[in-house]
Amino acid sequence: MTKRCVALRHLALEDLGLFEPVLRRRGYEVEYVQAGPHALSEQAWLDLDLVVVLGGPIGVGDIDDYPWLGDEIAGISLRLGCRRPLLGLCLGAQLMAAALGARVAPLPNKEIGWSPVVLTAEAKNSPLRHLAGLDMLHWQGDAFDLPPEATLLASTPMTPHQAFSVGASAMALQFHAEVDASKIEPWLIGHNAELRAASVNICQLRKSSVQQRRNLQERAANNLLNEWLSAVDLDDRFV
Repeated sequence: MTKRCVALRHLALEDLGLFEPVLRRRGYEVEYVQAGPHALSEQAWLDLDLVVVLGGPIGVGDIDDYPWLGDEIAGISLRLGCRRPLLGLCLGAQLMAAALGARVAPLPNKEIGWSPVVLTAEAKNSPLRHLAGLDMLHWQGDAFDLPPEATLLASTPMTPHQAFSVGASAMALQFHAEVDASKIEPWLIGHNAELRAASVNICQLRKSSVQQRRNLQERAANNLLNEWLSAVDLDDRFV
């Protein structure tokens, strides 16, 4: 039976990346919906088989300029409360934290570049264990406190809360496990102003991305998402 997955996209270049073919192989019909006013109805937040909230250059603190972020947080909160499968990536993870009542605030300096995440003891028995020892792409200017009901899964020296889960049905990743390192150029173009403002060496970031071992990353991303979706399917049987 075909399942429906909506990827809520804030910026066209930030897509499902390596995760999309995994979803399609598992029988999901994938649809991108542009974030904004009335992007998803309350019923859609409840009914969809899977919602993935993607990244973007805005943040929780920009809600005055983008009031519809409040509706997005409300939808996420509704879905979390019903234990419906939800995956948040970067901005999506921050919005999930906000929906759970946690503080989201700017970092002293942006964290942009490739480096590994430190997995917690809980993560070593979770789908994130497949990322052990691998560099992940970090691209964030905000960080979140750990929500009270969440389980911390990963951190970096600059960002103590990099990933968390809420039960089996919700996972938030601040870093970009989904990104295809061989397709980094649109990111370098689309985020040019941010990179220059943060004094990031664009040529070095491109070189670092090219140097990533794509096959190993792709295998890790496949294993992570496949294992999480299997746990979600099992959890859904008891909801």
